Amino acid sequence: MLASRTLLRTALRGVRPTPGVVTHASRTFAAAASSYDLVVVGGGPGGYVAAIKGAQLGMKTACVEVRGALGGTCLNVGCIPSKALLHSSHLFEQANHDFKKHGIKINGSVEVDLKTMMGGKDKAVRQLTGGIEYLFKKNGVDYVKGFGKVAGPHNVHVKLNAGGESDLETKNILIATGSEVTPLPTCPVDNEKGRIVDSTGALVLKTVPKSMAVIGGGVIGLEMGSVWRRLGSKVTVIEFLDRICPSLDQEVGQAFQKILAKQGIQFKLGTKVVGSTVKEDGVSLSLEPAAGGAAENFDAEVVLVAIGRRPFTRNIGLEEQGIALDKAGRVTVDAHFRTSVPSIHAIGDAIVGPMLAHKAEEEGIAAVEMMQGLAGHVNYDAVPGVIYTHPEVAAAGKTEEELKAMGVEYNKGTFPFSANSRARAVGEADGLVKILSDKTTDRILGIHIIGSNAGEMIAEGVLGMEYGASSEDIARTCHAHPTLSEAFKEACMATSSKAIHF
Repeated sequence: MLASRTLLRTALRGVRPTPGVVTHASRTFAAAASSYDLVVVGGGPGGYVAAIKGAQLGMKTACVEVRGALGGTCLNVGCIPSKALLHSSHLFEQANHDFKKHGIKINGSVEVDLKTMMGGKDKAVRQLTGGIEYLFKKNGVDYVKGFGKVAGPHNVHVKLNAGGESDLETKNILIATGSEVTPLPTCPVDNEKGRIVDSTGALVLKTVPKSMAVIGGGVIGLEMGSVWRRLGSKVTVIEFLDRICPSLDQEVGQAFQKILAKQGIQFKLGTKVVGSTVKEDGVSLSLEPAAGGAAENFDAEVVLVAIGRRPFTRNIGLEEQGIALDKAGRVTVDAHFRTSVPSIHAIGDAIVGPMLAHKAEEEGIAAVEMMQGLAGHVNYDAVPGVIYTHPEVAAAGKTEEELKAMGVEYNKGTFPFSANSRARAVGEADGLVKILSDKTTDRILGIHIIGSNAGEMIAEGVLGMEYGASSEDIARTCHAHPTLSEAFKEACMATSSKAIHF
């Protein structure tokens, strides 16, 4: 990329080069600090989107990223590579188990070429990270490769990957440093050895393990557990709580677990890991009931630790500037994403809220717009969450349990995909759509879907919620037939009156 070869302007040279990558060779070259309107610390989904938006609004902008590749955890070792493997492994499972239902016979065995599968995943990541560098060049954003630390209200000090240091003077600083894997002291990760791994290590296993224990029944654990289960591993999910994905609507979560169990994933709920021993051929876990009781040993060839993520906000200069962090390490911000130092802002996983790439992107745009005196906007009641298993799970808004706890009276409507003609025709009949609306106004308060392409279908509901739609509004909107989205319409009909096909 041309963007990777251009240099930051320096006062010593007295010229302004094409926007691009900063690679000062030594501290000397950075003696006179570069001046910006906005410096974004972190090049993940929230950070790079904010940087581009800032440049589009006329701000001289730089983005500091230490990884050496833009896109953050999501693009490099999270959302994107995991979705590539989820898709590839799903195709493998279809070839093994579903093709014959459609009259497709395969002469000979279907085998996994793991090296090629991983190569396809890596190619997608390279193409997308390179694409962001192109967007930086196109929009005039300076890309600074190095570790950024807040050195003052208007200064970011960067230890450059290429060697040396640089100081970036700026009117505004945006902290978009994302999050990191939460460690489990009783089960320390060593991705290099490949026995106890985190989500990053689970993306690069060299062989398909005979067995895998997944510690944590959340989104990451269930997605990666599904990948390796499809490819041939015997997968057991070990969860401290008495249910998987505790943030899901309880009815939906229970149905989801039944579907995963039917696929072959085993569950040990209400169980904690109190110790681990790495052996030559695997790992032995010491387990105890979360409520107390007798211990047991559980052996697996590979253990995936997926108990969550924590904000990456320590040791980046925030404490020295007097910026408050909560007990979870999240930066405290106001409604304009400003910290206690008005020129320093924070977004994404670094602040309160769901750790989702698209939530960070929305906040990045809104924060930059507010810096420019515009009306930035994020509706946290309409931020969708998706689990990319098969079938997918998608949700937005309130759960039934949350509405009960809030004392809100509501109407509820559900519609199963087993009653949807397209789902039946293509053999994707697992799951349902569930709609919750205000009992008095019928305004949609919550949407919960289990089903094929639920992650795409949720967009219709989120758009409706953003504009204050009632369930009747969607029930009276014509949907094409035959489509899976008709189940959404029927669920809304069941909420506002009665469904036709169930």
